[in-house]
Amino acid sequence: MKILLSILVLLAPFNFAAFAWPPIQAEHPKEETSVNDRKIEVFQHGVQPEWEYQAPQQDTFIVMHPKIARDNAALYVVLHSAGHDVFSCVNCTKTVGNHDIYRSPDNHYALYLDCRKNKGDWWWGGMHRGDKELTMKNSGGETKPVEKRVMATVAWAIKNYKIDPNRVYLSGNSMGGSGTLGIGLRHGDVFAAIKANVPAGVEHAFQRMFLPPNKIPDGVIFPDPPLCIDYSGHNDRWSEGHDLFSKAMNDRNYAFLCYWGPFGHANNSANIKKTNDLIDSFDWLSVRKDQPYPVFANASCNSKLPWPDNLNSKEAGQLNAFFRWKNFKDTAEILEMSLFLVTVNDLDTKFEIPDFATSDVTLRRLQHFKLKPGEWFKWEFGSAKGESKVDALGLIIIPGLKITDARTILRIRAKKS
Repeated sequence: MKILLSILVLLAPFNFAAFAWPPIQAEHPKEETSVNDRKIEVFQHGVQPEWEYQAPQQDTFIVMHPKIARDNAALYVVLHSAGHDVFSCVNCTKTVGNHDIYRSPDNHYALYLDCRKNKGDWWWGGMHRGDKELTMKNSGGETKPVEKRVMATVAWAIKNYKIDPNRVYLSGNSMGGSGTLGIGLRHGDVFAAIKANVPAGVEHAFQRMFLPPNKIPDGVIFPDPPLCIDYSGHNDRWSEGHDLFSKAMNDRNYAFLCYWGPFGHANNSANIKKTNDLIDSFDWLSVRKDQPYPVFANASCNSKLPWPDNLNSKEAGQLNAFFRWKNFKDTAEILEMSLFLVTVNDLDTKFEIPDFATSDVTLRRLQHFKLKPGEWFKWEFGSAKGESKVDALGLIIIPGLKITDARTILRIRAKKS
């Protein structure tokens, strides 16, 4: 009998594997079935072998339905902060001003994941250089178990709720903001755009994307990353390194909108907007994964970064906040999109909107207009025109375009030999 019990004890930890997937619906601990007049469902699951966890565990996530249920809705994915779990995260959405980035639009599905229950299973990585008590977790370029779990859960939600796969968005606050950058940037094949509120460190993103001084390993090819929005308080110690992160994103020609100000480690959007009213000015939830987007780099209208030497500044600032575009054509023969600046009629802000700005423009997520590295192309932008070669990474880059509030068409064709 003792031998049988010993065998059962040894086998017990592995029972989760038998119930790992698909997730099973569970009861809410407070028996809640809706939040803000939106249906919620709680799910639990074990681990899958391919996630490569070192020990079995059970995880919980919550799906919040749109107010009016429908197929082909968008999905808003949320990664909570270190001070929350999945239940307290969803509870925050009941009150405007309480971690506002957790609140999804009423016409979206929302997926809330948890990384609090299982010790060490957090979705930030690196760790932050200023916190000596934390050990290196989720560091390095390899995909870690927590990221595999997150992406598997997102894929499950897309399938089971008939989500529009071109409108999946990732967001997070603090630790969840670090996870949003570190996990989201690697998965441009899933996320259309990502948004991080006061991310608790950029080290995870540096390692997952092999940002300089790291180099992308030979043979590793990333999908075009999602458009990335980051707003951080430069007087927040967790924001350290944003100068290096901003430069790396710029030099890699990754789409990056950054807003900052002396608002600390804040999560109340109304309070943050008293300092920087741009944080919600770009409609990131209109970006689609199946449409091209331009990347603006080395823009003349960018504010001077306060990192690392001016952290006591009272000034707010921005990178790439005023650029907009509209897609027109993306065929095998031609690409057309308009590039322009917002105006005071489009955007009510304390910032001075420039009359014009120069920027290098890189085109990403091209669906049909495909050129190989080294091939020549011709471009036109208003009265400006030129010829250039596709770079070694297959990117079409046009330097020094002068962009105004006029909706000027950028037109690109292959140069015929």
